[in-house]
Amino acid sequence: MTRDFALILAARLLRAFGFGMAAVLVGLHLERHGLTASVIGLVLSIGLLSAAIAGVIAATLSASIGRRNTLALAGVLMAFAGSDLALANSPLLLGLAAVTGMLGAASVDLGPFASIEQAALAESVEPRRRNVAFARYSLTGGLAAAAGGLLAGSATDLDRGRLLFAVYAVIGVITAVLAISLSPRAEAPVRAAALSAAEIRTLAPLSALFAIDALGGGLVVNAVIAYWLHVRFGAPANVLGPAFAAIALLQAISYEVSGRLANRIGLIRTMVFTHIPSNILLLLVPFSPSLPWAIGLLLARFSLSQMDVPARQAYVVSIVPPAERAGAVAFTGLVRGLGQSAGPLFSGAAIQGALLGLPFFLAGTLKLVYDVSLYAAFRSRRAQHETTP
Repeated sequence: MTRDFALILAARLLRAFGFGMAAVLVGLHLERHGLTASVIGLVLSIGLLSAAIAGVIAATLSASIGRRNTLALAGVLMAFAGSDLALANSPLLLGLAAVTGMLGAASVDLGPFASIEQAALAESVEPRRRNVAFARYSLTGGLAAAAGGLLAGSATDLDRGRLLFAVYAVIGVITAVLAISLSPRAEAPVRAAALSAAEIRTLAPLSALFAIDALGGGLVVNAVIAYWLHVRFGAPANVLGPAFAAIALLQAISYEVSGRLANRIGLIRTMVFTHIPSNILLLLVPFSPSLPWAIGLLLARFSLSQMDVPARQAYVVSIVPPAERAGAVAFTGLVRGLGQSAGPLFSGAAIQGALLGLPFFLAGTLKLVYDVSLYAAFRSRRAQHETTP
């Protein structure tokens, strides 16, 4: 493990810990401030959209001020978001946290840091070790998110929630310091445009499919699922926290399996063959007769659903030139974010209208369409490090 790889993993671990807390808490925190389900959905949608846009801005900015400085700015944004949620009272001020793109409503692979961090990660290891490196990157995030979700269970009232979001702000400051500590090797090999027109044409079909998957995922992001369990079954924070900690732990284990599986059967097959059964399980969640059944199905679903994440990350950075990797992650992240951001808005309205099963039915269907289409279109196109002896 190189020093830069270790620093990237450390920043990933801390940030994922914060996002694990936020994904469980943010819906309940906003409800405790008096916001309705529809407004909470709107805030989450703004947060996801802002994260996607911030990824593109970060990739562009890194071409002029460098990756390390850009990652440090992302840490500052995280600190601002946490401080806002810890201190603000009015809906308008609380909404400012969403605008930063660091609300942490969905996952740790979307936002201003993701495009830069993943590009730097690709260059911190040998190409033949890239699949496993991205699996370790996701594994680190998954374990930390589990711990964050577990701690979120202690936020049983508004004041405790404020305290945890203050911790979230401190994490942002620490990750900014870690970013500055990276060596010059973390920078792009050459300074170039974030993404050339030729590479945009290459990525456009793949990104269109990612958008379908993200639209489905946005309907059931972790913050929405946590709030859905609260509305449907009355699940309190001290139940949701451990449940999502267990979910994150299963995800972490699946990340490690994903890297090894991709080495055996390929990145595209890993993405598709693990995704299809998880989406069938997702369709079954609304039929749960009780909270234990719902959590059990979600645990089964999440043990498979995120195995495509490290495979997707490794695939995207391996089909473009090194100098354009940050732009490629940002571009695909933007398209995913645009699709994902519409989900919570719709889900919030559905929950408020008592159509509690609709988000899961639509999400499962859209994701199955994505799986079949991805395999049909890209099963024969392998990443660069998959074709090099």
